[in-house]
Amino acid sequence: MIFVTVGTQGPFDRLISAMDEIAGTMPEVRFVAQVSKGRYKVKNMTCFEFISPAEFDEYFSSAKLIVSHAGMGTIISAFERSKPIVIFPKFHSLGEHRNDHQLATARKLGSLNYIHVAYTPAELRDKIHSVLDGGLSPLHKVGKYASSELINSLQSFISV
Repeated sequence: MIFVTVGTQGPFDRLISAMDEIAGTMPEVRFVAQVSKGRYKVKNMTCFEFISPAEFDEYFSSAKLIVSHAGMGTIISAFERSKPIVIFPKFHSLGEHRNDHQLATARKLGSLNYIHVAYTPAELRDKIHSVLDGGLSPLHKVGKYASSELINSLQSFISV
């Protein structure tokens, strides 16, 4: 199953329409999407405007791949669960967000080789096929809590 999420900041029809088109070419793969209140009418995926945190966790945990906007909550959740994630950032120039912080996040984390990034529907399709063919894996992992080294470093800094 591929889980697609647009987060809680509103719809992202460009991502949902691209994923719906991809889902239409892969009937053997289940696609589940959290879509918000977009204008695009989904044809090939199971979709929900919003889902509860428990349902979100269930879909997220059972997914083979996460496809998302460049929201840090989703990215960190993928890191914590060792899930491969493909990011499709929202663009300010297309009126999808209030600024280009998602583009900056995608570029930086992509350059660090922490995430897979797609900037166009064609790149998104290629990355999804790579995951399903075993070519993409989780690139980065973090624990649920800060490391003891970080905590000790912060404590030392604060004590000074």
